[in-house]
This record gives sequence, structure tokens and C-alpha cells, in this order.
Amino acid sequence: MFGPSTGVIAHAIQLAIAPVFLLAGIAGLLNVMATRLSRVIDRARAFETTWQALDEVARKPRRRELRILERRRRLCSWAINFCTTAALVICLDIVTLFAEEYFDRNLRMLAGGLFVLALLSLICGLSCFLREVYIATHSTTLDPDHFGEIGP
Repeated sequence: MFGPSTGVIAHAIQLAIAPVFLLAGIAGLLNVMATRLSRVIDRARAFETTWQALDEVARKPRRRELRILERRRRLCSWAINFCTTAALVICLDIVTLFAEEYFDRNLRMLAGGLFVLALLSLICGLSCFLREVYIATHSTTLDPDHFGEIGP
């Protein structure tokens, strides 16, 4: 017989289901992270277009915000890098699971190691994302008095 039986392929697909769901979750996270990165870049570009019209007094608080935006941009970028790495390692893990079944080899240690590596990368990505959100929420203050009467 040249290839694996249908039962072996079905078992490989069953093993790959959990990592595939994890991939879908990471894809959603990457979408959110890319959107946040895009917003940071758009905000920085808005400063770029109005910078020449500002006097030195108006530039001072903008410089502070630009430094914060740069920190957020770096954290978003690292979060995306780590989560993309996690997704790629999960893909390798899925290939390993299929190869294990298809070639009837014991690759459990490799598959387990890849899964742990993916989770560690995901943890790093989520940590960067958490830090970026923290910086974003703690660098902005909303003063209701600044807006006048808001409502009842």
C-alpha cells in the first residue's frame, strides 16, 4: 500500500483541529493589532501635515504625544511579529501532525515542542499588545469640563 488509510488521515485531521482553532483566534488578534497600528500611524501622519504651522508652544505637547505614539508603534509591531510567528509555528505544528500520521513516525516531541513554542510566542505578542493598550489608555486624559455640557 502506497499511502495512509482513510482512518489515518481522519485521525490526523482530528489532531489538527485544536491548532486550527488557535490559528483562527490569532487571525482575529492580528486584525485588531493591525488596526491599532494603523490608527497610531494615522495619528502621527496627522501631526506631520500640521507640524510646520505650529509654533514652539504648540509643538511641545505634540512632541510628548509623538514619543508616546512611537512607543505604541513599536509595541504594536512587536505584538504583530510575535503573533505572526506563533501562527507560522502552529502551521508547522499542523504539518508535523500530518507527517507523523502519514509517514507513521513518532514526531510527538517535535509537535509538542512546536506547540509550546507557538504558545510562548503568543504570550509575548499578547504581552506587547497589553502594554500598548495600557500606554494608550494611560496617556490620554478626558476632561469633561473641556467639552462643556455633555448631557443629562
